[in-house]
Amino acid sequence: MGSYHAVSCTATNIKISFSLFLLLVGVSSAQLSPTFYSTSCPNALSTIKSAVDSAVSSEARMGASLLRLHFHDCFVNGCDASVLLDDTATLTGEKTAGPNANSLRGFDVIDNIKTQLESLCPKVVSCADILTVAARDSIVALGGPTYTVPLGRRDATTASLSAANSNLPGPQLNLAALISAFSNKGFTAKEMVALSGSHTIGQARCTTFRNRLYNEANINASFATSLKSQCPSSGGDDKLSPLDVTSPTSFDNAYFRNLVSQKGLLHSDQQLYSGGSTNTIVDAYISNTGTFRADFANAMKKMGNLSPLTGTNGQIRTNCRKVN
Repeated sequence: MGSYHAVSCTATNIKISFSLFLLLVGVSSAQLSPTFYSTSCPNALSTIKSAVDSAVSSEARMGASLLRLHFHDCFVNGCDASVLLDDTATLTGEKTAGPNANSLRGFDVIDNIKTQLESLCPKVVSCADILTVAARDSIVALGGPTYTVPLGRRDATTASLSAANSNLPGPQLNLAALISAFSNKGFTAKEMVALSGSHTIGQARCTTFRNRLYNEANINASFATSLKSQCPSSGGDDKLSPLDVTSPTSFDNAYFRNLVSQKGLLHSDQQLYSGGSTNTIVDAYISNTGTFRADFANAMKKMGNLSPLTGTNGQIRTNCRKVN
């Protein structure tokens, strides 16, 4: 009797311990599933992909813009579509934050996808999931790796201008600050370098690299000369230059090769190959593009799982720009 009672207690303890374990690891991320919409909105993923493919085919840069939207969403209180909220009399959004103002774009593409999905399956697919899937589909459309996106994120009813101003790593950061900014979100230095490889696509405004162009020594001379024609020492803040001068609309490892040639556009880009601890990671991604693609895909999946709202938290916005 005593031994049976002991076994019974042990089983109960195991159940309690397992429940506690689930609480500790965070059930919210465990609730995300790749098949979340398979019955409630079976055409959700194909609808997003068609819209993204169309937008990227019209303008290749849009792929980079949609990827950046997702990044700027997830690094500010998690992947909750707070970045999409417009300012209202009662809510201050994140669109006017320093890293976002006059530079975030692609909102119209997200609106178009949301309108289609609301017609297909009203109040089912979240804006946060649309952002996450659109980022993946953008990468694929430009030749990058595919990966499975777990789904079931819900949308925030609030935003944080202050968190957007403080949490998003800027183009002037040095290596230590970059490592710290990504570490704060749970990423290793290697994952930070892999995610920086997203700069193999997209463009940057003159204002983000002017200081490097005119004041830094570790920049290729002919590269600098060609940039100066596009980015004057004063004025022309919004003039664009490709982040990857070699193949600006192809997702490849040329971004890393450019760093070795001192052709990183942003100060933060060149910091990854300036004699510091990340030089070896850059070298590895140059010598094996497959390693870069795999590491990038895994880091993107990890970013998409940052603090999602699930279950009854948040809501499913019917218009991504405003709370229901």
